[in-house]
Order: sequence, then C-alpha cells, then structure tokens
Amino acid sequence: MTAAPLDASPQQLSPQVIPAERFVLRPLRRSDAGLISMYTADRRVAEGTRAIPHPLPPGATEAFIARVTGTPAPGGAHEDVWALDGSAHGLAEVLGLVSLTHMERDQSEVGFWVAPAFWNTGFASEAVAALIAANPHRSRTLFAEVFQDAPVSARVLSNCGFAYLGDAESWSVARGARVPTWTYLRKMG
Repeated sequence: MTAAPLDASPQQLSPQVIPAERFVLRPLRRSDAGLISMYTADRRVAEGTRAIPHPLPPGATEAFIARVTGTPAPGGAHEDVWALDGSAHGLAEVLGLVSLTHMERDQSEVGFWVAPAFWNTGFASEAVAALIAANPHRSRTLFAEVFQDAPVSARVLSNCGFAYLGDAESWSVARGARVPTWTYLRKMG
C-alpha cells in the first residue's frame, strides 16, 4: 500500500487499497460496472441511498464510475469510492461500496451499501471500520447519515464508534421524496 504525502490535500489523493479481514477496499474500475448495476438495480439498495435512481437508467453505473475515477473538479466536492472486493477470499469481486466525500475543515462524509445477498454478514461494519482505521482523507471528523427506516445501517455506524447527532431529512432519488434521517458524527484521534 502506498501512502500519500502528508501535505497532500484530499483533492490530490486517489483511493488506496485498504485491507480488511475478509476483503480489501480497492478503487473502482470499469469492469465493476456489471455487478454494481446488478446490485443497484435492486429497489432495496437504491431506496437505501440518496442518489441511486430506481429504475436504474442505462449507462448510469458507467457514468458514476467515470465520475468517481476521473480527476476532481477544482473546488468541487471530492468523493473517493472503494469496492469491497472479496475475490482473494473466495467471495464476489464486488460485495458493495463504501465512500468518503471530502467536506470543509478536515471533515468527510461516509457512505456505504452492501448487496442484498451479503446483508447480515458484518461486511458493512468491517468496511466502515477499515476506512476509519486508514483515514485516507486524514479527516478530523467523520459524518454519516442513514434513513430512519434502515436501523441496521444505523447499527453499523454505532458499532464503528459514531455518535448520534440528530434527526434531519434528505432527498432520495429512488423514492422521489424527502426521507427522515439520523445523522452521526465520529471524532478522529
């Protein structure tokens, strides 16, 4: 694993490979499009996120991969996305995704989803814990938000040391509506 220079800004960093116990977190690649499309076409996955549409339009996954693997726009929000790749352990090449979006003042927002075939396996908690341990953005504070009808996702955050911050609402593209959320915070170091 290659570490970024200590003076690099999050906009200069590219996703690194991050080891976990049963998989690695690795940067996305174009060949991931098929599995990601198959998983995110499931209404349950799409409705658990803010940004995945349902039904999934043709080319949406390829455009997403191109956006997150391309060069970030200056001054724009920078999102790093990793695939949970279990292929070295006899599991699927993509089990789900985990992301960090750089915010202002050394803060990042964590996002994650796991394919329904791998729900209740602890993969989400393992991925978020590995991301926290690596802290690739060198964030001082991490935020996360989950829909209130997804208590298992809230438990992932609690298991990884996030503290409940408050209630809010976020737009869900798949649901076409604002959805009540729980917001969580984790101080680093």
